[in-house]
This record gives sequence, structure tokens and C-alpha cells, in this order.
Amino acid sequence: MDLKLKNKRALVTGSSSGLGYAAALALAKEGCKVAINGRDEAKIKNIAEKIQKETGTEAVGLAGDVSQLEVPEKLIQQTVEAFGGLDILITNTGGPTPGSIDSLDEAAWQKGIDLCLMAHVRLIKAALPYLRKSESASILTVTSLSVKQPIANLLISNSVRSATIGLTKSLALELGKEGIRVNSILPGWTETEHAVDLIAARAVKNNSTLEEELRKQTEMSPLGRLGQPEEFANAAAFLVSPAASYITGVMLNVDGGMYKGIF
Repeated sequence: MDLKLKNKRALVTGSSSGLGYAAALALAKEGCKVAINGRDEAKIKNIAEKIQKETGTEAVGLAGDVSQLEVPEKLIQQTVEAFGGLDILITNTGGPTPGSIDSLDEAAWQKGIDLCLMAHVRLIKAALPYLRKSESASILTVTSLSVKQPIANLLISNSVRSATIGLTKSLALELGKEGIRVNSILPGWTETEHAVDLIAARAVKNNSTLEEELRKQTEMSPLGRLGQPEEFANAAAFLVSPAASYITGVMLNVDGGMYKGIF
């Protein structure tokens, strides 16, 4: 299936590793020019070179912490300067501090809001003038299965990412008349460095082992395993592509069936 992504221009934030990296690589393999982002300048530039060498598609690495007030607009401007415009925006961020209501202080909550809500808001707002000029504009927010099924000890994520879902659906309704599609992917437990770190922390808390906690986690999926970043990336590439031109306002679970609800 031709996703019609060749020569489209995309920014994928939080893409130095994990889900963001996999999404950027999938887009590049389809011929989409990609700007990738991470906090470590040397690392993100090396990764961009790696993507460009592997796919033959133009890739640039942009350094910056998207939770910082001025960074989202800067990343958008740098992407537009590199590619001459913008067609696709994937807003992906790291996870907030884990913990319970008693262990999380005001600073942790504010950091979580900046990282998991306001980064999306600022990126989208800065990108809109350029997306409005695109014939196939698409926005994808990356959130979490936790917005439908709260995850133990991830109180900030459970709370703040739900607001991003409200943002996503509202913008799909608001921007649809302009031809801008807005969707979200709700990934479940996927085999990334961040997910393994969370499960390792759970093992310490439960006086268990990483292997035991991984076994328990995989048993929660009907498919009996964690997801792979590439599986998330395939769904992301489709949703932002012109091939999905009549799909907007969708909150897509990519979780191996871990979500137990009907809707």
C-alpha cells in the first residue's frame, strides 16, 4: 500500500529513541523528510545521520527539551527552514515522574503538565500557520493507554495525558474544516528503554525480579507479549499519511489488547 508520504515534511519530537525514533524511521522509509528531536545535541545529530544513511531520505536532528517554554516554536521554525514547510507533526514526549499522591510534590506535577500537555499545545500552536499551507496536514499526539485504563504508580501520566486526549479531540473538531486531521495513539506496554525502566522500578518496589515483572506484564496482553516499537510506528505512519485522509479525532489503542474495556 502506498501511503503517499514521499517528499512530505515531518517533525517528530522525542525521537532520539523508543517510539519517537521508530515513528521517524518508518516515515523516512516511506520517503518522508523527517526532523527528529532530543535533548542531547550530539546524539540527535548522529541519529539523524543514521536515518538518512539507512533510508536515503533527508533527516535533520534538532536539539531541545520540549517541556521548556521557548523550545517548541524554535523546533517548528528550524524544521520549516530545513524543509521549506511542514505537513506532519508528531508530538511525542517522555514520561513524567512516577509516584503516588503522597510522594509527588507540586514541582513534579508542574513538570508533568509542561511535558505531557503544554508541550503538545505549544508545538501544535506554533505549527498551525505552516500546516494550514499543506494539502495533507496531519497532527498525531502520542499519549498512553493510561488515559483509558490508569496504570499503578503513574498518577501524573494518568491525569495529565487525559487532558491531551481532550485537546486532540477538540482540535480534530475545530480544525477539520481546514483540512487538518488530528489523531492520537495510545500505546500500551512496548519494549522500549523507558518501559523496561518502569518495570524494573516495579520489581524493586515489589521485592521481585525484572524477569518476573516482565512475565506478569506480558500475561496482561491477549497476544502474550510486549509490543515492539516498529508496531507502534507502522500505525503512526499510516495515521499521519494521506492514505488515512478520512480519519480524524481517533484515539487508537496500540496495546496488544491490554485495554479491557469495550469502548
